[in-house]
Amino acid sequence: MPVRTIELREAGSLHGFIRRMVSPGDLGERIKPFVFLDFIHGTIPPGAGFGFHPHSGIATLTYQLDADVSYEDTTGQKGLVAATGLEWMRAGGGTWHQGFIHAQGQTVTGFQLWLALPPGVEDGPSEGIYVSPADVPQVGNVRVLLGEYGGAVNPIPAPAPVTYLDVVLDDGERWAYDPPATHEIAWVFVYRGRARVGGAPVSAELVVLDRTGTIEVVAEGPTRVLVGIGVPHDHPLVLGSHSVHTSPASLARGVARIRDIGVELKRDGRR
Repeated sequence: MPVRTIELREAGSLHGFIRRMVSPGDLGERIKPFVFLDFIHGTIPPGAGFGFHPHSGIATLTYQLDADVSYEDTTGQKGLVAATGLEWMRAGGGTWHQGFIHAQGQTVTGFQLWLALPPGVEDGPSEGIYVSPADVPQVGNVRVLLGEYGGAVNPIPAPAPVTYLDVVLDDGERWAYDPPATHEIAWVFVYRGRARVGGAPVSAELVVLDRTGTIEVVAEGPTRVLVGIGVPHDHPLVLGSHSVHTSPASLARGVARIRDIGVELKRDGRR
């Protein structure tokens, strides 16, 4: 099977300790259902995080390597996800949540991913799932953040066929994966170290691969990469301030729903 080669490279845009790698209005259109990715890296101020804010039409997955995350959402859940655990929030037809980062050291490294939801699910109920570090599947040097890999299945029910991995490689180590033929979307983010992806050098970049063949990463020194693979989201991306939907009508319903929840939060003194 041929090795997938690089089609696009993205270094991201820096906003304080957050580097935005993907947005729905740019690279997200090419790699949907993966429509947004923030890379959280650096020194953060005490109490850093995000107070109550809304979403609709998407699911978010937060993954911190070296910080705990306190969370609360309007499905009624509240707690703490330990470092290397997962915070999943399927916004569906509308929800609000908040999260605050509790660093374990001087710096933090983490990610927030958004997935576009298919019709029906985008207007459906909200769902919050919080996965402890021990319950995130590990296959050798690969953590399975969503989907299935090497016979291990992540406990979060992904709304579409996707695989999302964190791969740790030693110097000179090769990692290769043959996804199902329908998984035409593939990207690799070399967020630590250097590697050759599809035979080309990559460092501190997210690269989008072509649509068929083997995904290959060869480390040049100790390296860590995120990998996203999935079936294309064959629907438009209709954007709101906090939302991504497949149609204007669905977006309007989501905006109305999050407005109503926001009124309730304000009435209760929570925002």
